[in-house]
Amino acid sequence: MNNKIAIVTGASSGIGEATARSLAQAGYTVYGTSRKGGSASQRGFEMLALDVTSDESVAALVAEVVRRHGRIDLLVNNAGFGVAPAAAQESSIEQAQAIFDTNFFGLVRMTRAVLPHMRRQREGRILNISSVLGLVALPYAALYCATKHAVEGYSESLDQELRTQGVRVSLIEPAYVKTPFDANQLQADAQLPEYRALRAALADTVKQAMEKADGPEVVAATVLKAARDARPKVRYTSGAMAGRLRALRRFAPAALVEAGIRKDLKLDSQPAVGPAAALE
Repeated sequence: MNNKIAIVTGASSGIGEATARSLAQAGYTVYGTSRKGGSASQRGFEMLALDVTSDESVAALVAEVVRRHGRIDLLVNNAGFGVAPAAAQESSIEQAQAIFDTNFFGLVRMTRAVLPHMRRQREGRILNISSVLGLVALPYAALYCATKHAVEGYSESLDQELRTQGVRVSLIEPAYVKTPFDANQLQADAQLPEYRALRAALADTVKQAMEKADGPEVVAATVLKAARDARPKVRYTSGAMAGRLRALRRFAPAALVEAGIRKDLKLDSQPAVGPAAALE
């Protein structure tokens, strides 16, 4: 892998940082990205500035990597953010557009920018960090789930388009991952008082689940496997919980899957929601 050139978006912490470090250790020349860029001294890979919501920033980043090396072999689309557990109604249209602009359209911008180079090479891999929430919807995470469902459909379609041109696209699907991502989630920007107690209860439930979650190195190992796989798959689940949820989604009746999700989130024992609750 000594001549392979990789870009990893959102590499300042969490899954992105662990992935960039793992790829560098495997012999890739890695460029991690974040809005501020940064030094390679403590990471083992170089950080470049990138705003995935900006066409100009994306074009400049890809042009710089191509200027240095003449090629791009691997793109890992990881940049993204979430909204803390909240009802779908509690996020404004502006917040919904913002999360799509990063989690989905940011990935599309990066993909469109690297594809001309990969197609010219007739070789390349694009790995999109999705989630099992792209397969199984989670209540009170509607916008994040929607972005990951969009990523799933886009990636599956794109892989079919590009196979005959030497380029493959794969999805990496973790479940809960113990990273700063969860600590840095945005709060819904149009909160309703009747959901206050439910939001607090769900936040506590998710916090407990996170304490048992896999670390980002588990996802990084899955990315490395997908990057080097001689016969790449469209989907790679990452971690035991993700594997179980994917199997349930595939083989179990929908009602059973929904009941399991509600039980895990303790939804049927959560505080009441409605006009009466808002007046308490």
